[in-house]
Amino acid sequence: MKRVVSDFVDAGGVRIHSRIVPCALPEATPVVILHGFTGSTESMRGVVAELCETRTTVCVDLVGHGCSDAPEDIAAYSMSRCAEQLSCVLDALALERPHLLGYSMGGRAALAFCTAYPERACSALLVGASAGLVDPEARRERVGEDEALADRILAAGLEAFVSEWMAKPIFASQARLGDAYLSKSRTERLRSRPRGLALSLRGMGTGAMAPLELAGLKIPTCFVAGSEDEKFCAIARSYGGRLPNSRFEIVADAGHAAHLENQEAFGRVARRFYADIDAGRV
Repeated sequence: MKRVVSDFVDAGGVRIHSRIVPCALPEATPVVILHGFTGSTESMRGVVAELCETRTTVCVDLVGHGCSDAPEDIAAYSMSRCAEQLSCVLDALALERPHLLGYSMGGRAALAFCTAYPERACSALLVGASAGLVDPEARRERVGEDEALADRILAAGLEAFVSEWMAKPIFASQARLGDAYLSKSRTERLRSRPRGLALSLRGMGTGAMAPLELAGLKIPTCFVAGSEDEKFCAIARSYGGRLPNSRFEIVADAGHAAHLENQEAFGRVARRFYADIDAGRV
Protein backbone atom coordinates (compact mmCIF):
# COMPACT_ATOMS: atom_id res chain seq x y z
CA MET A 1 0.00 0.00 0.00
CA LYS A 2 1.21 3.50 -0.82
CA ARG A 3 2.35 5.66 2.09
CA VAL A 4 0.02 8.65 2.48
CA VAL A 5 1.06 11.86 4.22
CA SER A 6 -1.35 14.54 5.44
CA ASP A 7 0.02 18.04 5.80
CA PHE A 8 -1.35 21.40 6.96
CA VAL A 9 0.10 24.71 5.74
CA ASP A 10 -0.56 28.15 7.20
CA ALA A 11 -1.45 30.15 4.09
CA GLY A 12 -1.89 33.74 5.20
CA GLY A 13 -3.80 32.76 8.33
CA VAL A 14 -5.83 30.02 6.61
CA ARG A 15 -4.84 26.41 7.28
CA ILE A 16 -4.83 24.48 4.00
CA HIS A 17 -4.78 20.67 4.07
CA SER A 18 -3.06 18.47 1.51
CA ARG A 19 -2.85 14.71 1.05
CA ILE A 20 0.43 13.53 -0.44
CA VAL A 21 1.09 10.14 -2.03
CA PRO A 22 4.85 9.94 -2.67
CA CYS A 23 6.22 8.11 -5.69
CA ALA A 24 9.50 6.23 -5.88
CA LEU A 25 10.41 8.03 -9.13
CA PRO A 26 11.89 11.33 -7.90
CA GLU A 27 12.66 12.55 -11.43
CA ALA A 28 8.97 12.65 -12.37
CA THR A 29 7.31 16.04 -11.95
CA PRO A 30 4.64 15.91 -9.18
CA VAL A 31 0.98 16.66 -9.84
CA VAL A 32 -1.06 19.01 -7.62
CA ILE A 33 -4.72 17.95 -7.79
CA LEU A 34 -7.66 20.30 -7.06
CA HIS A 35 -11.24 19.12 -6.49
CA GLY A 36 -14.53 20.73 -7.52
CA PHE A 37 -17.16 22.56 -5.48
CA THR A 38 -18.43 20.38 -2.56
CA GLY A 39 -15.49 18.03 -3.13
CA SER A 40 -12.29 17.31 -1.20
CA THR A 41 -9.13 15.25 -1.41
CA GLU A 42 -11.38 12.22 -0.95
CA SER A 43 -13.31 12.92 -4.14
CA MET A 44 -10.09 12.91 -6.22
CA ARG A 45 -8.83 9.50 -5.09
CA GLY A 46 -9.56 8.00 -8.51
CA VAL A 47 -7.25 10.50 -10.19
CA VAL A 48 -4.55 9.68 -7.63
CA ALA A 49 -4.97 5.98 -8.38
CA GLU A 50 -4.36 6.61 -12.08
CA LEU A 51 -1.19 8.67 -11.54
CA CYS A 52 0.50 7.65 -8.30
CA GLU A 53 2.50 4.76 -9.77
CA THR A 54 4.53 7.11 -11.95
CA ARG A 55 4.63 10.44 -10.06
CA THR A 56 3.98 11.97 -6.66
CA THR A 57 0.45 13.36 -6.24
CA VAL A 58 -0.53 16.20 -3.92
CA CYS A 59 -4.29 16.59 -3.41
CA VAL A 60 -5.30 19.90 -1.85
CA ASP A 61 -8.47 20.76 0.06
CA LEU A 62 -9.40 24.23 -1.19
CA VAL A 63 -10.43 26.86 1.35
CA GLY A 64 -13.82 26.06 2.89
CA HIS A 65 -13.62 22.41 1.85
CA GLY A 66 -12.45 19.11 3.32
CA CYS A 67 -10.03 19.50 6.22
CA SER A 68 -8.94 23.04 5.29
CA ASP A 69 -10.18 26.05 7.26
CA ALA A 70 -13.54 27.65 6.54
CA PRO A 71 -12.90 31.21 7.78
CA GLU A 72 -15.67 33.75 8.30
CA ASP A 73 -13.97 36.45 6.21
CA ILE A 74 -15.22 36.23 2.61
CA ALA A 75 -11.97 37.83 1.41
CA ALA A 76 -10.23 34.51 2.09
CA TYR A 77 -12.37 32.91 -0.62
CA SER A 78 -11.56 35.16 -3.58
CA MET A 79 -9.92 33.39 -6.49
CA SER A 80 -6.82 35.56 -6.17
CA ARG A 81 -6.48 34.59 -2.49
CA CYS A 82 -7.02 30.95 -3.44
CA ALA A 83 -4.05 31.25 -5.83
CA GLU A 84 -1.98 32.79 -3.02
CA GLN A 85 -2.94 29.93 -0.71
CA LEU A 86 -1.83 27.40 -3.31
CA SER A 87 1.46 29.27 -3.66
CA CYS A 88 2.00 28.89 0.10
CA VAL A 89 1.33 25.15 -0.17
CA LEU A 90 3.89 24.81 -2.96
CA ASP A 91 6.43 26.76 -0.91
CA ALA A 92 5.89 24.65 2.20
CA LEU A 93 6.13 21.37 0.28
CA ALA A 94 9.11 22.53 -1.79
CA LEU A 95 7.27 22.01 -5.07
CA GLU A 96 9.10 24.12 -7.64
CA ARG A 97 7.13 23.64 -10.88
CA PRO A 98 4.48 20.93 -10.48
CA HIS A 99 1.75 20.02 -12.91
CA LEU A 100 -1.63 21.46 -11.91
CA LEU A 101 -4.73 19.30 -12.42
CA GLY A 102 -8.16 20.66 -11.51
CA TYR A 103 -11.80 19.71 -11.89
CA SER A 104 -14.56 22.31 -12.35
CA MET A 105 -14.01 24.91 -9.57
CA GLY A 106 -10.60 23.32 -9.01
CA GLY A 107 -9.89 23.79 -12.71
CA ARG A 108 -10.66 27.49 -12.45
CA ALA A 109 -8.42 27.66 -9.38
CA ALA A 110 -5.62 25.93 -11.30
CA LEU A 111 -5.96 28.42 -14.16
CA ALA A 112 -6.03 31.33 -11.69
CA PHE A 113 -2.79 30.04 -10.16
CA CYS A 114 -1.14 29.57 -13.56
CA THR A 115 -2.02 33.09 -14.71
CA ALA A 116 -0.89 34.64 -11.39
CA TYR A 117 2.28 32.54 -11.10
CA PRO A 118 3.10 31.35 -14.64
CA GLU A 119 6.71 30.55 -13.72
CA ARG A 120 5.59 28.19 -10.93
CA ALA A 121 3.59 25.65 -12.97
CA CYS A 122 4.83 23.04 -15.43
CA SER A 123 1.41 22.49 -17.02
CA ALA A 124 -2.33 22.70 -16.44
CA LEU A 125 -4.83 19.91 -17.08
CA LEU A 126 -8.41 21.11 -16.65
CA VAL A 127 -11.51 18.90 -16.44
CA GLY A 128 -14.91 20.50 -17.05
CA ALA A 129 -13.48 23.94 -16.40
CA SER A 130 -13.52 27.43 -17.88
CA ALA A 131 -11.65 30.69 -17.34
CA GLY A 132 -14.80 32.45 -16.16
CA LEU A 133 -17.63 34.38 -17.78
CA VAL A 134 -16.64 37.24 -20.08
CA ASP A 135 -20.15 38.57 -20.78
CA PRO A 136 -21.12 41.04 -18.00
CA GLU A 137 -24.81 40.14 -18.14
CA ALA A 138 -24.04 36.42 -17.88
CA ARG A 139 -21.82 37.16 -14.88
CA ARG A 140 -24.54 39.19 -13.14
CA GLU A 141 -27.05 36.41 -13.71
CA ARG A 142 -24.65 33.78 -12.37
CA VAL A 143 -23.82 35.91 -9.31
CA GLY A 144 -27.54 36.09 -8.53
CA GLU A 145 -27.92 32.33 -8.88
CA ASP A 146 -24.89 31.61 -6.69
CA GLU A 147 -25.98 34.11 -4.02
CA ALA A 148 -29.43 32.52 -3.91
CA LEU A 149 -27.90 29.04 -3.60
CA ALA A 150 -25.58 30.25 -0.81
CA ASP A 151 -28.61 31.61 1.03
CA ARG A 152 -30.39 28.27 0.70
CA ILE A 153 -27.37 26.38 2.03
CA LEU A 154 -27.37 28.49 5.18
CA ALA A 155 -31.16 28.62 5.59
CA ALA A 156 -32.32 25.12 4.64
CA GLY A 157 -29.31 23.18 5.86
CA LEU A 158 -26.78 20.81 4.36
CA GLU A 159 -29.02 17.81 3.72
CA ALA A 160 -31.49 19.78 1.62
CA PHE A 161 -28.68 21.45 -0.30
CA VAL A 162 -26.84 18.18 -1.05
CA SER A 163 -30.07 16.66 -2.37
CA GLU A 164 -30.62 19.71 -4.59
CA TRP A 165 -27.00 19.77 -5.78
CA MET A 166 -26.79 16.09 -6.68
CA ALA A 167 -30.09 16.31 -8.58
CA LYS A 168 -28.76 18.95 -10.99
CA PRO A 169 -28.95 17.85 -14.66
CA ILE A 170 -25.20 18.36 -15.12
CA PHE A 171 -24.60 15.44 -12.73
CA ALA A 172 -27.29 13.11 -14.11
CA SER A 173 -24.74 11.06 -16.05
CA GLN A 174 -23.12 10.02 -12.75
CA ALA A 175 -25.98 7.56 -12.32
CA ARG A 176 -23.80 5.20 -14.39
CA LEU A 177 -21.50 4.93 -11.36
CA GLY A 178 -24.19 3.09 -9.41
CA ASP A 179 -26.11 3.53 -6.17
CA ALA A 180 -23.18 2.60 -3.94
CA TYR A 181 -21.01 5.37 -5.40
CA LEU A 182 -23.81 7.95 -5.22
CA SER A 183 -24.47 7.07 -1.59
CA LYS A 184 -20.77 7.40 -0.75
CA SER A 185 -20.59 10.71 -2.60
CA ARG A 186 -23.59 12.03 -0.69
CA THR A 187 -22.03 10.99 2.62
CA GLU A 188 -18.79 12.81 1.72
CA ARG A 189 -20.67 15.99 0.79
CA LEU A 190 -22.62 15.89 4.05
CA ARG A 191 -19.31 16.29 5.89
CA SER A 192 -18.99 19.78 4.38
CA ARG A 193 -19.47 22.93 6.45
CA PRO A 194 -22.35 25.12 5.25
CA ARG A 195 -20.40 28.33 5.81
CA GLY A 196 -17.45 27.08 3.75
CA LEU A 197 -19.67 26.15 0.82
CA ALA A 198 -21.73 29.35 0.94
CA LEU A 199 -18.68 31.60 1.07
CA SER A 200 -16.97 29.61 -1.69
CA LEU A 201 -19.91 30.36 -3.94
CA ARG A 202 -19.86 34.03 -3.00
CA GLY A 203 -16.09 34.42 -3.20
CA MET A 204 -14.93 32.24 -6.07
CA GLY A 205 -18.07 31.08 -7.84
CA THR A 206 -18.11 31.30 -11.64
CA GLY A 207 -19.90 34.66 -11.46
CA ALA A 208 -17.86 36.10 -8.60
CA MET A 209 -14.44 35.48 -10.16
CA ALA A 210 -13.13 37.96 -12.70
CA PRO A 211 -12.63 36.21 -16.07
CA LEU A 212 -9.03 35.16 -16.60
CA GLU A 213 -6.95 36.29 -19.55
CA LEU A 214 -5.32 33.18 -20.98
CA ALA A 215 -3.86 34.55 -24.21
CA GLY A 216 -0.42 34.98 -22.64
CA LEU A 217 -0.38 31.59 -20.94
CA LYS A 218 2.56 29.71 -22.44
CA ILE A 219 2.70 26.52 -20.34
CA PRO A 220 1.25 23.32 -21.84
CA THR A 221 -2.50 23.15 -21.17
CA CYS A 222 -5.00 20.37 -21.77
CA PHE A 223 -8.74 21.00 -21.59
CA VAL A 224 -10.76 17.83 -20.95
CA ALA A 225 -14.51 17.29 -21.16
CA GLY A 226 -16.83 14.31 -21.10
CA SER A 227 -18.51 13.54 -24.42
CA GLU A 228 -21.97 13.95 -22.86
CA ASP A 229 -21.19 17.40 -21.43
CA GLU A 230 -21.97 19.52 -24.50
CA LYS A 231 -21.31 22.89 -22.87
CA PHE A 232 -17.82 22.00 -21.69
CA CYS A 233 -16.98 20.09 -24.85
CA ALA A 234 -17.51 23.38 -26.70
CA ILE A 235 -15.42 25.25 -24.12
CA ALA A 236 -12.60 22.68 -24.31
CA ARG A 237 -12.53 22.83 -28.11
CA SER A 238 -12.53 26.63 -28.03
CA TYR A 239 -9.60 26.94 -25.63
CA GLY A 240 -7.68 23.99 -27.04
CA GLY A 241 -7.93 25.37 -30.55
CA ARG A 242 -6.65 28.89 -29.93
CA LEU A 243 -4.25 28.99 -26.99
CA PRO A 244 -0.51 28.39 -27.48
CA ASN A 245 0.79 24.98 -26.35
CA SER A 246 -2.76 23.76 -25.75
CA ARG A 247 -4.89 20.79 -26.69
CA PHE A 248 -8.32 19.42 -25.90
CA GLU A 249 -9.42 15.88 -25.16
CA ILE A 250 -12.96 14.48 -25.19
CA VAL A 251 -13.48 11.48 -22.89
CA ALA A 252 -16.11 9.05 -24.23
CA ASP A 253 -19.01 7.79 -22.12
CA ALA A 254 -18.71 10.54 -19.53
CA GLY A 255 -20.43 13.71 -18.44
CA HIS A 256 -19.16 16.72 -16.49
CA ALA A 257 -16.98 14.68 -14.09
CA ALA A 258 -15.09 12.80 -16.80
CA HIS A 259 -12.35 11.78 -14.35
CA LEU A 260 -14.96 9.94 -12.27
CA GLU A 261 -17.31 8.59 -14.91
CA ASN A 262 -14.62 7.09 -17.13
CA GLN A 263 -11.63 6.95 -14.82
CA GLU A 264 -9.50 4.64 -16.96
CA ALA A 265 -9.95 6.70 -20.14
CA PHE A 266 -9.19 9.89 -18.24
CA GLY A 267 -6.10 8.28 -16.73
CA ARG A 268 -4.83 7.47 -20.23
CA VAL A 269 -5.41 11.09 -21.31
CA ALA A 270 -3.51 12.46 -18.31
CA ARG A 271 -0.59 10.04 -18.58
CA ARG A 272 -0.26 10.71 -22.32
CA PHE A 273 -0.26 14.47 -21.73
CA TYR A 274 2.47 14.22 -19.10
CA ALA A 275 4.50 11.78 -21.20
CA ASP A 276 4.37 14.21 -24.14
CA ILE A 277 5.59 17.02 -21.90
CA ASP A 278 8.41 14.85 -20.53
CA ALA A 279 9.45 13.95 -24.09
CA GLY A 280 9.29 17.56 -25.29
CA ARG A 281 6.42 16.88 -27.68
CA VAL A 282 4.27 19.75 -26.34
